[in-house]
Amino acid sequence: MIKIQTSLSEVKNTINQMKEKELEVTLNLGRNKFVSFMGKLGGVYPALFTVIPLDKNFNGKTSYSYSEYMCGKVKLKEN
Repeated sequence: MIKIQTSLSEVKNTINQMKEKELEVTLNLGRNKFVSFMGKLGGVYPALFTVIPLDKNFNGKTSYSYSEYMCGKVKLKEN
């Protein structure tokens, strides 16, 4: 089991500060598969946040829950 060291409110504040900024998003798809793309943090909602990919050909999931971020399945890095 993954130990979570930050609270949900801290994670929401961290993600809210990245709103409207360009980010490098790294997704862990499991079985040693990773996808990275450049995107812009779009909406921040109570249960999830959305990322707008800058690449028009990206065909992937663009909304993520805070638990995916807390567990490390989604990583956001500011440019």
